[in-house]
Amino acid sequence: MLGQISTSLRSQARAPVTVLGLKGLKQADDGRTISMGESMIGKVRVGKDGTVSLHVTWRYRFKGKSREIRLGTWRDGNGTSLKALREERDAFATLLKTGIDPIEHKANERLRLEAEKAERERAVHAAAEAAEQAELERQRRLTVEQLFARWRQTELQPRQRSDGRRMGRKDGGQYVYEQFTRHVFPFVGTTKLEDLRKADLLTILDAQVSAGKLRTANVLLADMKQMLDFALERELIPANPLATVKKSKIGGANVERERVLSEEELKHLSGQVPSAGMHVRSESALWLTLATAVRVGELMGAVWSDTLPIHPRHRAVRLEELSNYATASGVKLGIVDLESRQWYLPDTKNQRDHRIHLSDFALMQLVTLQKLREPLRDATDGSLSPWVFPATDNRRPVCVKSFGKQLADRQRPPEARLKNRSKATTSLSLPGGKWTPHDLRRTAATLMARLGFGTDVINECLNHVLQDRMAKVYIRDRREADQAKAFDALGAKLENLTSTK
Repeated sequence: MLGQISTSLRSQARAPVTVLGLKGLKQADDGRTISMGESMIGKVRVGKDGTVSLHVTWRYRFKGKSREIRLGTWRDGNGTSLKALREERDAFATLLKTGIDPIEHKANERLRLEAEKAERERAVHAAAEAAEQAELERQRRLTVEQLFARWRQTELQPRQRSDGRRMGRKDGGQYVYEQFTRHVFPFVGTTKLEDLRKADLLTILDAQVSAGKLRTANVLLADMKQMLDFALERELIPANPLATVKKSKIGGANVERERVLSEEELKHLSGQVPSAGMHVRSESALWLTLATAVRVGELMGAVWSDTLPIHPRHRAVRLEELSNYATASGVKLGIVDLESRQWYLPDTKNQRDHRIHLSDFALMQLVTLQKLREPLRDATDGSLSPWVFPATDNRRPVCVKSFGKQLADRQRPPEARLKNRSKATTSLSLPGGKWTPHDLRRTAATLMARLGFGTDVINECLNHVLQDRMAKVYIRDRREADQAKAFDALGAKLENLTSTK
């Protein structure tokens, strides 16, 4: 029976084609033309996967011309059904009777559908634009305080880029928040961004300048600029009102400190320190800074190597715990090993490690500090505090600002003494003027230079990153042997300057 139907189809029989007959089509029928009745013509096609289908068209005459229009494709199971193909043909035939060309009608219908789709897309796009504009207007009605909260959450939180470089601020913007709470929010905190004016912000800065707080004015200017640039990038404001304001017009250009303690001043200092009323740890901290040229944050983050577990996994866990304590206190964790005479900083301001050779002079200060070690608070096994400079709660390091405050308190006129602070207000004053912990670092570098060491070696001792881009890429030697010689020579020089004769 199927063979008879297939034969009938191949011979283009004029009798109506049935579904059963179409299902009898074979791959061998590829390319055959089948008359399906009522001027419907089917073309057999075999796909790459062997599937047999029938592409159906309808032939008709319009205005004396023969035309042909596609009806669809029949395919067993997932094509247009034979019934649907005939209904499509009937619909076109009805149009033809009313004087409408089906091909033109189909083309016009396609254009209509495309126009309707385009109109829907335009409406959706317009709605999205309206919603975006409404959201933008809403955000422009944010207050300065609300903008700060968004800026802090987005930009100031510490994070790492994909290349490992750190971004944000290590305190998560806490310092900026405190400064803005004190100086900015009381004036413009509730001001809407759309109402914020340059004059409002200059009033804040002028108040600091009038009070003689030039550095604070510059810091506020830089932070407010950065926050408003953040708003500008997100189209929350049309322009940054502080864009043209320069530090030179506010607090003045930042001037790098040049204070270096002379050799004569270092001799005086060695006699003054014992009577300055500082804790022995602070005295040793002063000389240790000169001997190692460390930053204050690195100094206060030092831990004793013998308090760390030997087992690698346990050691890593303990170091992570100590690192968290250090970060919370604003210091950099470093490991002091008296036996190997090294102070190792796994992470520094320059985002690289640093290894400091301990000279005899530096070692002498650390031995003094070692004798001051005390049992760890709440420890039941007699464990010692790991910190070289412990806080009152010796599970943690001392505050990073503590050392600088002690030095500053002893370099001020008696009438400027702060309440509940040292009475020895001039005990560390020197002829060359006020000096800071960072000036000790600069003094150490200067002494090395006077001892004949080159800038490249001194920069490595200070853990300065090379500024020359090519040198930074290609010179990977940290000159550790030369660093050790420089630190030893520096230590010998300090020993000579501070020894009593």
